[in-house]
Amino acid sequence: MDIKRAKQEVKNSIEAYLSKDEHGHYRIPIIRQRPVFLIGPPGIGKTQIMEQIAKECKIAFVSYTITHHTRQSAVGLPFIKEKTYEGKTYSVTEYTMSEIIASVYEKMEQTGLKEGILFIDEINCVSETLAPTMLQFLQGKTFGNQKVPEGWVIVAAGNPPEYNKSVREFDVVTLDRIKKIEVESNFEVWKEYAYKNDVHVAVISYLELRKENFYRIETTVDGKYFATARGWEDLSQLIKTYEYLGKTVDREVILQYIQHQKIAKDFANYLELYYKYKKDYAIEQILEGHWDVSTLKKIKVAQFDEHLSIISLLNGKLSECFKACYENENYVEKLYSYLLIYKQNQDTLHMEDLVKKADSDWAEKKKAELLTYQEELAFRWTLDKLELFCRNIKGQAHTTQQAFEQIKLMFDALVEEEEKSTQKTAEQLENVFHFMEDAFGESQEMVAFITELNANYYSMWFIKENGCDLYFKYNKGLLFDTRQKKLVHQMEDIEEMLNFSLK
Repeated sequence: MDIKRAKQEVKNSIEAYLSKDEHGHYRIPIIRQRPVFLIGPPGIGKTQIMEQIAKECKIAFVSYTITHHTRQSAVGLPFIKEKTYEGKTYSVTEYTMSEIIASVYEKMEQTGLKEGILFIDEINCVSETLAPTMLQFLQGKTFGNQKVPEGWVIVAAGNPPEYNKSVREFDVVTLDRIKKIEVESNFEVWKEYAYKNDVHVAVISYLELRKENFYRIETTVDGKYFATARGWEDLSQLIKTYEYLGKTVDREVILQYIQHQKIAKDFANYLELYYKYKKDYAIEQILEGHWDVSTLKKIKVAQFDEHLSIISLLNGKLSECFKACYENENYVEKLYSYLLIYKQNQDTLHMEDLVKKADSDWAEKKKAELLTYQEELAFRWTLDKLELFCRNIKGQAHTTQQAFEQIKLMFDALVEEEEKSTQKTAEQLENVFHFMEDAFGESQEMVAFITELNANYYSMWFIKENGCDLYFKYNKGLLFDTRQKKLVHQMEDIEEMLNFSLK
């Protein structure tokens, strides 16, 4: 299955394992809570989805790559203890607490969360001396003589043997005690993630044209050559930072992340063209509604790949605007939730107290490690605005009612600013549609543009919240026709196969 479905399956398992009855007992007994084992190619996001799941389920998360551990750090160090049996004293070997188990207890103390995920990566690549310990861990949920605390779900991950020479096959006894989930790379699923997580549009548009280069691992006489989802995402972050710093991303830099000579060279050429098209077609001007006849003539004689690159550039700029609107609305909603508390308690709650409450809430969630990056930004923005409001009313408002009225005016100004930004983005979307009509009409390029909008989380959110008549017009028309044609072709293929078989 793809990584999106795998994430949902793991999340479902964790929610089921941590579900309790009316007496506070786990509905699935601990002994029946099978460890989840994710197995799939490297670099497709297995570790990343576990971090996301922990935050979404509001539970703690401890991660270890087991190949970095020795038997002593996993099991604990031996020591001699005197014990008495039937009146006789014996020297018995016991073990100190495993470093891994100890880190679980430390996480519980640090975050205040009693339930969590213990994630063990590369579990099927352990050394010969550690292999029996890992089998015991999966079968009995113990390291040495120390059990994993109740309420902690074990999730392990590993790579298939074709990707790693160190892989050890699990026996049937072990496999019969785990919940095995096989994961495969899938570009369409990754593309959804890429848009939502602000992966550079050049990376997305290149892979849309060269899907076969999204995930490739090849073994030759000269060694291994590969491109992975992890590599593309890390390269994306580097490109954005290099753009900010004014540095050049060339083939040699790309090869440091995409370790496949042919793909690195191909993407380097594409990236160079991407920057050229961005300049030649004045993408920012198109969003503002400005283009001329010469631009349209240049497009008419351009190759189809160039058309798709222009569409990707337009989608990329729009995506930045959609995301900014999404974040602004989240920030304003977060601020409103605190101002509502102030309104309901304005006779007893001073603005300084509200600032302290917001700061305390932020610190508590940070300590519990439950905040996503976006939630962290929303808290920072809200706290900044509350502190600004507090400074502005200090010494000016003599009554609680006057203070509230001033705060309401300042909040209304922020809402108005957000609405102007939303209106501008709506106009930019309309402008791009009009440009697409002038440049391509009702064509495959328009289908490609609509398809990319549909794949983007932020564009779908924006259109759902604010509407767009041209989007609904073309989405209903062109995509319906495309699906209909595809269905007709499939039916024709089936008919040909039937006729052939009858002959």
